[in-house]
Amino acid sequence: MSKLNDLIARLCPDGISFDSAQDLVLLNNYKQVGADELEKMIVKGGNVPLLPSSRNYDWYTTREVAGKFLSNGEVFVMGRARHANTKYANGCFVSSNNIIIESKNTKRITTRFLYHYLTSIIADFYVKTSTYPKFDTNLFKSIKIPVPPLEIQREIVRILDTFTELTAELTAELTAELTARKKQYEYYRDLLLTFDNVEFKSLGEIATEIFRGSGITREQVTKSGVPCVRYGEIYTTYGTYFDKCVSHTMLEKISNPKYFEHGDILFAITGEKVEDIAKSTAYVGNDRCLAGGDIVVLKHNQNPKYLSYALATANAVRQKTKGKIKSKVVHSSVPAIKEIKIPVPPLEEQERIVKILDRFDKLCNDLSAGLPAEIAARQKQYEYYRDKLLTFKEKK
Repeated sequence: MSKLNDLIARLCPDGISFDSAQDLVLLNNYKQVGADELEKMIVKGGNVPLLPSSRNYDWYTTREVAGKFLSNGEVFVMGRARHANTKYANGCFVSSNNIIIESKNTKRITTRFLYHYLTSIIADFYVKTSTYPKFDTNLFKSIKIPVPPLEIQREIVRILDTFTELTAELTAELTAELTARKKQYEYYRDLLLTFDNVEFKSLGEIATEIFRGSGITREQVTKSGVPCVRYGEIYTTYGTYFDKCVSHTMLEKISNPKYFEHGDILFAITGEKVEDIAKSTAYVGNDRCLAGGDIVVLKHNQNPKYLSYALATANAVRQKTKGKIKSKVVHSSVPAIKEIKIPVPPLEEQERIVKILDRFDKLCNDLSAGLPAEIAARQKQYEYYRDKLLTFKEKK
């Protein structure tokens, strides 16, 4: 950063002037539409980004469709409510659930410099309300923003953009490695679970008992009490197997409790995607737990991890999705699950296969856990250098 230090020493040795945001920044200077209208604007192959909210969608439109709603140059966008997730674009179509920020005079302060500076402090301007935090425009307008010479702004932007690009490249490489590792794991898993002379049995034949759980609402979930699983957690929280429940409830709140125990297989029979329906997991813990609604519990005398691995193969997934049609919600059922057929080798062979797949599973899980940790570390590193670069002595 010697070049930056030299620039500061040469161009502003006595400090940097600070001006009010009201004098420097334009807010919402473009026409916008409601978020519910934005999806109608999507054009396949379009080159104008659609920015619906603080979430990132890969949506595009065209200049013809965007029309007067199109921002002409660089803008800095953040969610109007809930949190200060930020985005940056050059020529885009922005929905009305966003705040749009840009420089009033790019010959004095650039929008890209504003973006880097404001991301370090923007969370301070989300004021808590009775529902959720909202961006306080008046509070924002009252802040003071440093305005170094343009040459210094450009050097700071160059450094921070380079850091951001390197972080993005690393994230892409790690994500690609994780994807390749998972595909490799799935290939060997399916190969290990392909047999020439092993009998296939339906889950109806394997089951000693099979039944649906009983509804547990979000409001009934507590921090302590009886361990329980709600069907959505099978998609979001649990992998091939688990030994601890993340949720609990009070038994007296559940009118018709349904229990699962060590070795039972749990299926989620309601979901948003056809390809995910009836995702299953094996419980290998020792507690007696409650199964929520839209969960099917399978009791059996096989190796629970083996069943869970076998039920995740491409062949099993094809059977789970057979006849399912995409709508708002996808459903399965006890009869449908009973029809799924998987190979059932002797228990000794099941144990051998489980030991091999457990090692593969651990390698994938270690990488999966390490990826967000590495990305978070890089983000903290970026934030540290950003804040250091954007801390100025104010000119007297």
